[in-house]
Amino acid sequence: MSCAHLTDAGDADPKTTTECPDCVAIGNDYWVHLRACLTCGHVGCCDSSPYQHATKHFESTGHPVMRSIEPGESWRWCFVDEEIG
Repeated sequence: MSCAHLTDAGDADPKTTTECPDCVAIGNDYWVHLRACLTCGHVGCCDSSPYQHATKHFESTGHPVMRSIEPGESWRWCFVDEEIG
């Protein structure tokens, strides 16, 4: 059983699949994994990355669910309920 955020999540296409635009904007060229917001398609780096832009996107927008855009991964994460789906 999933939380309502995961069940009701949108399916916005990622705006990129090759880089973290927030990292690029500050001159950083290192991130570990990329995540995409299912509300708006914003792409950010994961919490294992130095700047944690996926989490910062949630904190600034309140968009609750993101998904991995790494090859072979299909999981989603709800920031609000801290659930994977």
